Amino acid sequence: MSTPPPQQPRRSAGDSKKVTPPAPSVMTRNSVRKAKIQTRAMSAGAKPSASVVAAKQKAQQKKKHNNIDMELRDHYQTAMDSKTKVKGPTGVVTEPRMAEHRCLWDDKYPECPERLTSVIERCHELNLIEQCVQFAPRAATKEELCTLHSPSVYDMMEQTHQNNDIDYLEELSSKYDAVYIHPSTHELALLAAGSTIELVDRVVSGEVQNGAALVRPPGHHAMRAEPCGYCFYNNVALAAKHAIDKRGLNRILIVDWDVHHGQATQQMFYHDPRVVYFSIHRYEHGSFWPNLRQSNFNYVGVGAGRGYNFNVPLNKTGMKDADYLAIWHQLLLPMALEYQPELIIISAGYDAAIGCPEFSPQLVIVSAGYDSALGDEKGEMELTPACYAHLLHMLMAVCSRVCVVLEGGYWLQSLAEGAALTLRTLLGHAPPALDQLSEPSDEIRESILNCIYVQKPFWNCYKFQPTYTCTGAPNVCDEHKIKHTVTVRWEGDETRPERFLTRDCYPLQDDATKRRNDERLNYLRTVTDLTIPQHAVGYIYDQAMLKHKNICEPGHVECPERILRIHERHRDYGLLQRVHELAARRATDEEILAVHTHEHLDRLKELATTKLRDLNSQKNAYDSVYFHPDSLESASTAVGCVLQMVDAVLTGAVRSGVCVVRPPGHHADARAPSGFCLLNNAAAAARAATVRGLQRVLLLDWDVHHGNGTQRITYDDDKIMYMSIHRYDNGSFFPNSKDADYDAVGIGKGEGFNLNIPWNKRGMGDAEYMAAFTQVILPVAYEYKPQLVIVSAGFDACVGDPLGGCKVTPECYGRMTHLLRGLAGGRVILCLEGGYNITSISYAMTMCTKALLGDPINHHYDPKTVCHWSAIDSIHDVIKTHQKYWKSLKFQLALPSENVLKPPAPSRGLTPFDKMVTLMDTLDLSTKSIDSKSTSPSDTSLEASLANLSLDKKCSDGIHCGTDDEDEKPDTSKPKENKSSDGKDEQGSSSGEKTTLVDYLAKNMQAIVDGEMFAVIPLQWCPHLESLYAIPSDVKFEQGVKCIDCDHTEENWVCLHCYVTACARSINGHMQAHHASTGHALVLSLVDLSVWCNICDAYVDNALLYDAKNNAHKHKFGEDMPWCYKTDIQMQ
Repeated sequence: MSTPPPQQPRRSAGDSKKVTPPAPSVMTRNSVRKAKIQTRAMSAGAKPSASVVAAKQKAQQKKKHNNIDMELRDHYQTAMDSKTKVKGPTGVVTEPRMAEHRCLWDDKYPECPERLTSVIERCHELNLIEQCVQFAPRAATKEELCTLHSPSVYDMMEQTHQNNDIDYLEELSSKYDAVYIHPSTHELALLAAGSTIELVDRVVSGEVQNGAALVRPPGHHAMRAEPCGYCFYNNVALAAKHAIDKRGLNRILIVDWDVHHGQATQQMFYHDPRVVYFSIHRYEHGSFWPNLRQSNFNYVGVGAGRGYNFNVPLNKTGMKDADYLAIWHQLLLPMALEYQPELIIISAGYDAAIGCPEFSPQLVIVSAGYDSALGDEKGEMELTPACYAHLLHMLMAVCSRVCVVLEGGYWLQSLAEGAALTLRTLLGHAPPALDQLSEPSDEIRESILNCIYVQKPFWNCYKFQPTYTCTGAPNVCDEHKIKHTVTVRWEGDETRPERFLTRDCYPLQDDATKRRNDERLNYLRTVTDLTIPQHAVGYIYDQAMLKHKNICEPGHVECPERILRIHERHRDYGLLQRVHELAARRATDEEILAVHTHEHLDRLKELATTKLRDLNSQKNAYDSVYFHPDSLESASTAVGCVLQMVDAVLTGAVRSGVCVVRPPGHHADARAPSGFCLLNNAAAAARAATVRGLQRVLLLDWDVHHGNGTQRITYDDDKIMYMSIHRYDNGSFFPNSKDADYDAVGIGKGEGFNLNIPWNKRGMGDAEYMAAFTQVILPVAYEYKPQLVIVSAGFDACVGDPLGGCKVTPECYGRMTHLLRGLAGGRVILCLEGGYNITSISYAMTMCTKALLGDPINHHYDPKTVCHWSAIDSIHDVIKTHQKYWKSLKFQLALPSENVLKPPAPSRGLTPFDKMVTLMDTLDLSTKSIDSKSTSPSDTSLEASLANLSLDKKCSDGIHCGTDDEDEKPDTSKPKENKSSDGKDEQGSSSGEKTTLVDYLAKNMQAIVDGEMFAVIPLQWCPHLESLYAIPSDVKFEQGVKCIDCDHTEENWVCLHCYVTACARSINGHMQAHHASTGHALVLSLVDLSVWCNICDAYVDNALLYDAKNNAHKHKFGEDMPWCYKTDIQMQ
């Protein structure tokens, strides 16, 4: 590979005058201006779209009057604010009198008093209600009800109060769908609504952290003007409305997991961006009650509420835990993490449970129907009671303010167990381990992908599915994609009968089915571990680990102060009084030799008798280590501490553990120390757990560096699954090994049990790590079903770390820890690895400990955070590689890039439909971004989108786009040409306006939103520009030249240092390999003439690059590239 001769003139910043644009050879400011005018002359007659011009002008006025507020925050402010925020009490409200509500003319009616009494009895059996703050129920006022309900409903119900005429009550009930009225129904329905409002009010006020309303009758089917589906007043909707009106909340998430669609809750907030309604319900293409079109996935909201309504239709019975977990991982959690609600309310129906006859938020409200539970004869789903605890636990990672409100559930055993485990989770206990998961069904994949497709324009989090084109010429890139077809099926009937059945209008199970369900539920009760250890969190630390230090380099980043500051932070936050401190010990030789060789251990033993100057020279034989006479004592103590914690967790003395240890260990392999690591603490702990009989240990490494030592030790072991999220930079980041890439999956029995998520750029933060968790870590971990979770908890990806270069916040580490508590029954051990900003690591590990203790983990609200495209690429690569090992990674099908759906049809009860802006409004729909979540979703028009473009107000023709200083106005004196009705001139040629930049961006806004097209602001200066030479006259940057290492000719780049042509990383990555071997930084794309700096990791555009770009431009287009750089310098 040749290099430029030294006699060539070298270009530098001060040498910029030597850049040679096209003739004339001397360019002044006026000549540059003239050249640009001449270039635009080729576009004569091009006129802007009138709508674009109007939108642009309106956007400029808006920008002019908008005040920009910049908030500067301390990176640690949220962690500092969390110091006094500890787990608060759980509230519960119920009323035994609610059992009076029953059907007087049908004793077998499923909505029966035993639904409530069985739940209360089971909660008392587990001593749960006794652990809660109980408060008295209250009745809702008429004023509160009329905020959402018509006064006529209240008046009608009031007339039934204490009316004992059964015939009258049954006749009145027949006017409404699936309703019976008891003489006490009005009073008890008021109590149910008022108690729910009271619970939400106490949660929002901070009197309790979360709570449950064990109330009936249920509420989520109660519509504005009529009772429906056992419901009279909409408890959850009224409580959410109260939180908005009286408490000023703007972001409420309502999760409705009742097996029936809560159509009334949807209707009440269908237009409101302050409430996201998320429903998972049995639908069967409209054939299941309530038999409404509006329950399908394509009903996403109207007006300002577009994108704030989610329907996940279940189109078959028998859905299991894996199906619901997939909904959470693929749909709900990504959206909720982006939305950041202030409150979550759960409509907790338990009618999807086994055996049931039916299936950064401010607040989370859960409509807790349990008719999806196993055994429910109405739901006919197979959700285990423990699964409800996991669903709730994951929502609590999004927002600590959660209200669970009882809705449906009709198999009493499943209902009682599911509701009890839900309350147990609210109290802060880790969810019990799930039974082995099945593969998510193809039907749930279809529903999830349909939902992602229609919601994708509204949310930045749905970027993980590729796309394909449905119109125009076939795209060769789409040939090998597995495509998902988005269709809407309707098999229901919305015709409303004149009279509804009041008796025998529900499904019944035969005795054999009931017996099987009882056996299944009894088995689950037997195997579900609900024991509570003596201590929630163990903690271990010892001063012996302070002895290991670098005497020759006192300022070395791996210093004793790392663990000392963490320990002090725990004391300052009062955590040492809340954890169970374990006594430290040194690991035995046998325990060390379980993962290391005798030779390695013997070399460490020799350190104690080695002279200091020899210790300093010995370190040169290894990669990034130092030695001290007491190094082995510190390292063996670190291993012993982690082993001590494993013993405490596995014996039940503590549920989880925090190990504040050093030196770190995950780079140390069996034979040698490396990367500040002497002995592999986490690997020794995982191996010890398998020796004790565990068959599945998950070892998650979130240190910014790949744990190459741990991977080598566990690479062929099927009892230890190693997962790592780390910075890789295509192999150029320490430890600089291809073993850290996504294709390293394990060997032998360990194949598929090694999973690497490599980041290929610096700067990854909370959004990227949460994406990795929801798309990969959690799905695979739940499918793996570990018996113990060990975390190699390095914090060098934390904001401010001098080595990591990433931006993960301390509270994000707390959130990740909370999510991991859902695995292995909460048996999670954190083992400190790296992290070299002692302030960052002290806050980060403290937040992890608080998460294990159940403290609320608050997060700074930032609606503009999006996952970087490079991280999305990495996650894609991981999923493609591991799909064959893990069935939970089956959702990467390609979605249509165009709108393939018709507008949603009108649906009974959903009005006004004529004002609905449908999915066909492609531009307005596609430009709704995360910014709309922070202001108003209605403010998503073209002018709002263009407000972010720098358009000069003088530029009225849509062509100049503010690039010039001239005041010329477009010539409007010319008469319009005659055109035919089809938009062509009389000669038949297309005389449409030429596409301007603004037109082009508007037309392709969807591609930008989908990540298929990127708007890039290049660096104006790069230090590596000074390493360029003037291009010799015989060098030609021509199209069609083959890659130096393969025969590829299309997507190639040219090295601007040695002029070698090589293919892009998306092909075979030979230009990346060229950079790795030569260090040459700057390369030019022969496709779009952009210049990329491999070292700065960014696009660059500077006048010094004109010669190179013009060379390629001339050979591609046959003419010089216009000069487009602002400069007052004369060009020689």
